[in-house]
Amino acid sequence: MLDQPAPVPAPSQGSRRSFLVRTIQGVHATIGATLAYILGSAVLAPSMARRESLWLGAANLSALPDGEPQTVTLRVARQDGATESVDRRVVFLVRSGEHVRALDSTCTHLGCRTRYNPETRLIECPCHGGMYDAHGQVVSGPPPRGLAELPTRFDGARVEVQV
Repeated sequence: MLDQPAPVPAPSQGSRRSFLVRTIQGVHATIGATLAYILGSAVLAPSMARRESLWLGAANLSALPDGEPQTVTLRVARQDGATESVDRRVVFLVRSGEHVRALDSTCTHLGCRTRYNPETRLIECPCHGGMYDAHGQVVSGPPPRGLAELPTRFDGARVEVQV
């Protein structure tokens, strides 16, 4: 019997196949990276966008009683596509001499709207019984922290709140 050498694949076949495999893998990687960039941008872009600070006139300093929270409703106009939507934001303005603090009316427990009770001189949450003093600090109930404070400034005798 004659020994015949085993057939050896042509070197061009193996390199051609590996070239095509690498090319297809490269195309898949490019498509995956492009999709990840587009989806990631769509998800993260709104949180990365700079939010314009908006100062709204809230009340005249002379109209605020000293040491007693005054409920003020601010109208926040926002562009929503082709229409303008108006949100309402309720804050408590607390005057201490010439200084005015603005407290958000949203309870820090579960986000309910609070109200000021002039008889008890407390800000009360009707949902779960949380109570805050006139400075927004927790007096009793389940809220984990005091009411959020918003920046304020004066435009003459007019108090402005940043939302």
